[in-house]
Parts: sequence; structure tokens; C-alpha cells
Amino acid sequence: MAGTSSVQKTARDMILSLAVIMLVAGVVWLFIPHEDGEPDIKRVDYRVDLLTARRAASYPVAAPEGLPEAWKPTSVRYRGTESEAWHLGFHAPDGEYVAVEQSAGKRSAFIEDTTQGAVKTETTQRIDGETWTRYEGDHYDALVLEGTEGSTTVVTGTASFGQLTKMAGSLRTE
Repeated sequence: MAGTSSVQKTARDMILSLAVIMLVAGVVWLFIPHEDGEPDIKRVDYRVDLLTARRAASYPVAAPEGLPEAWKPTSVRYRGTESEAWHLGFHAPDGEYVAVEQSAGKRSAFIEDTTQGAVKTETTQRIDGETWTRYEGDHYDALVLEGTEGSTTVVTGTASFGQLTKMAGSLRTE
């Protein structure tokens, strides 16, 4: 009989302990701030970086003009010591990521890196009189500008080819 009472007491203690833990966890959860929806993505001003890159780079540095306000620039950098690499990232209106990448470095390595291993397809498209080749990948898709010497221009990201095309069509070098 003593063993049965001990087992019941142990089970009761475990249930009470679990209830106390759940109560404490619930109280902690109430005081932790909860955000609904998408986080507020900060817009960066890339104008100074663009002017700096355009002065320093050996190639015409591209940036979009005329995109709607819904396209939020989120990241920018120019690394003159690293193959004159220009990066401009955007949060597209559909919530996807689009980046403009340029470099004077080795073309194949640059494309591999910026597209995260996307593979060249046979599909090309004309955008504003220029030929762009499509690359498809597991993480990013991309459009790569053809016919440029001394630099490589890539529009890449998680966005659809429609969004990538909009970005490529908005690019201007001056």
C-alpha cells in the first residue's frame, strides 16, 4: 500500500510542476512583444554611394531610375579593391529580393557568386535594346547583360523574371 501512495504522490507532483511551468511560460509569453505581418524594412539612401562608385569604377555603374516608391532599396556597397564590385539590393513590391550586381572581375566567377550558382539557360530577352541571358537556380534566378567589355552586370534575386526584367529595364548608367 505504501508503494501505491508514493506513486500517486509522485504523479500528482509531476502534474502540479507541469501546471506551474505552463503558467510561468504563459505569463512570460504575454510580456514578450509580438509583431504581426511583415517587419518594417528600412529604406537606404544610395545616392552618395552611387556617385562615389561612378567616379571610382572603370565601367559605367548602373542604378535604377523611375521605379515606383514600392521598390525599397535595402542595401548598397561599392568595393573598389575587390574587382570594383557594385551592389544595390531592393525589396520588390511583391516582397521578393532583387539586386543589381556589377564587377570588373572575372565574369564566370562573378556570375557564379552573385547568382548563388544559377545555371545559364538558352533563353535570352531584349530589354531596352540590350540582350540579357536568363540564369535559373535553386536560390536565385538572374538576368546577365551580354555584350559588355570590362565589366559584368547581373540582376539577380528571389523575384520572378518579370520583376527582374522591370529592374533591368530601369537601369541607367548616368
